[in-house]
Amino acid sequence: MSAHKPKCIAPTGAKRTRFRETPLYEEGLWDLGNDLFAWIVPNGSWGESNAGLVTGEGESLLIDTLWDLRYTQTMLDAMAPFFRKAPLTTLVNTHADGDHFWGNQLVDAHVECITSEAARNEMDLHKPSSMLAFARLGRALQAIPLSPTRKVGHWFNTMCLPYAFDEVIHTPATTTFSGSTWREIGGRRLQLIEVGPAHTTGDLMVYVPDAATLFAGDILFIGSTPVMWAGPVENWLKALDLILDLDAEIIVPGHGPVTDKSGVRTVKAYWEYAHGAARTLFDEGAPEQEAAERILQSSDFRKQVFANWDSPERMMTNVHVLYRQYKGRSGHLSVAAKVNMMRKQALLAYKLPDAKPTVMRREDASL
Repeated sequence: MSAHKPKCIAPTGAKRTRFRETPLYEEGLWDLGNDLFAWIVPNGSWGESNAGLVTGEGESLLIDTLWDLRYTQTMLDAMAPFFRKAPLTTLVNTHADGDHFWGNQLVDAHVECITSEAARNEMDLHKPSSMLAFARLGRALQAIPLSPTRKVGHWFNTMCLPYAFDEVIHTPATTTFSGSTWREIGGRRLQLIEVGPAHTTGDLMVYVPDAATLFAGDILFIGSTPVMWAGPVENWLKALDLILDLDAEIIVPGHGPVTDKSGVRTVKAYWEYAHGAARTLFDEGAPEQEAAERILQSSDFRKQVFANWDSPERMMTNVHVLYRQYKGRSGHLSVAAKVNMMRKQALLAYKLPDAKPTVMRREDASL
């Protein structure tokens, strides 16, 4: 295994991110060395998700598709030269968020599609109709003169604007496993490691030991604030410790640029900080919305290396899920509870005017 610095070999040439920010790294297909590749999308905000490609002798494995068909097709077109040499035989979805599996319908039906059993069950709760309804709600709220309501509508709708959810046919994985399983792809052994519930109920990672490379899915957000939909936080911290124990020199996050174990340690520091701060405020009796705001606006938080990460308002969701954990609650949030939580998150975004992406927290900005 040679020391190889990842480089973008098929850039899209995009001059702006989905949310009109300046890209901090190139969008496109990155060569990781050892016949491994990553599709990287700056700057890792909503739906700006990554994917991976493992090629072996005569066959390939794809890790995740993207949030809509147009962006997924662009990725598949860039990977096409490798598929001609090593046809795609296997697709792995790392979890049930739409930005990691809603492009599945573009993959040939004969390709085996694998995920964890827990993720497969959760996929039935994540259909394109949900985001279409979320966008419609956003547009309706934008039309209401009341300022806070209008702001929430802008935040909701802007999240959805870069994506064509109406073109997506819900196509979940068909093969499942629990725990850990090994797959051989063109003579290469890969390990699929279930680490959820954490980010979602069924998170998994793909480890390629012969290349000391890990595709971490949304267990890792680099430069973009992680969000916890399921928890418990201890499982997420355990997953990060597992990564640190692996022989992994190159690590592809679910969002953000390719990293190494230093990036893992920073994400771990975020969760340790958020967990500690939220627990203190919970014990003080602070309401969760107040707690999230106090954490983000504290001088101590602003000193942290992750303070300037994209979408810091996700702390609202993280505090909400942590508070549920402290109260001994678990399980899926109802649709109404999730929308209300996102409403609070949107309002928090407007109290962070210098955060990114700018367009989501300024009503005078548009895509």
